[in-house]
Amino acid sequence: MNKTGFYTHPQCLLHEMGEGHPECPDRLHAIFDRLLMTGLDIGLENIQVGPAAISDLELAHARMHIAALRGLSDQLIDDISAGGPAHVQVDPDTSMNSHTWSALLHAAGAAIEATDAVIAGDLQNAFCAVRPPGHHAKRDKAGGFCFVNNVAVAAKHALERHGLKRIAIVDFDVHHGDGTQDIFQSDERVLMVSIYQHPYYPEGGAGEITDKMVNVPVPAYSKGDAIRQVVTDYWLPALNEHKPEMIFVCAGFDAHREDDMGQLGLLEADYAWITRQIKAVANAYCKGRIVSVLEGGYNPQALAKSVEAHIRVLADL
Repeated sequence: MNKTGFYTHPQCLLHEMGEGHPECPDRLHAIFDRLLMTGLDIGLENIQVGPAAISDLELAHARMHIAALRGLSDQLIDDISAGGPAHVQVDPDTSMNSHTWSALLHAAGAAIEATDAVIAGDLQNAFCAVRPPGHHAKRDKAGGFCFVNNVAVAAKHALERHGLKRIAIVDFDVHHGDGTQDIFQSDERVLMVSIYQHPYYPEGGAGEITDKMVNVPVPAYSKGDAIRQVVTDYWLPALNEHKPEMIFVCAGFDAHREDDMGQLGLLEADYAWITRQIKAVANAYCKGRIVSVLEGGYNPQALAKSVEAHIRVLADL
């Protein structure tokens, strides 16, 4: 049977950005509950991870960006002990609490450890149920609920430390992964393919589609058939041309019909279909090697059902 790793850490539940914020610990609780209720957890290799090192984060991010995040965290903890506020704002939508620094280290650590295990052949593929998410984090800037780009860190780890020559990043979040594009847009070793609702956050979209940045805008209210056509017409030819040695997935599920954070119309069956296409490419070119990392998805029930569909395909269950 296909061995699929499931990576997470309790620290990822402790980061929160205030009452009512959509990027909340309930997202992970819903996933855990769904896997337990369906019995899917029994078919996975459940792995609790260690934190990433500063040097790991600096593979994808400017040293000053990481130092600033750590400094904000240290200052916040000092302020809280003196009776100050429980959060510090990074941008209008994004804030840190006293656990954010540890949570982001463990989120990136999960993606790195999953990458090591998949490259070593200990696992066929892996899913990282972690937060905070990452795909809006640029080389030197946090924002959009993101502090560190987990997939970018893991992809750089695969390229620089494992010597891979070609990797692909697939992003099906409703929002464009502007941070991932910022980090890799001049790296010929990396192909990024994505769909994203446009016009929408982040302002401006991805710009022109190029050979290595196949980021395809779709209008609001697009449904599964339209997204499947984009995958067939744009993603698959680019992926087959690139022949990646490993595939990373920015697995955002906020393009689901029931998610208020976007206005696309995907269903669980669409996420399963997309995952099958990704898996077929991975089987053709890179021994099935896939590391998928949670990004968006803000309706807990829709998120949990979509993650289940995604993992069932990864694990052949």
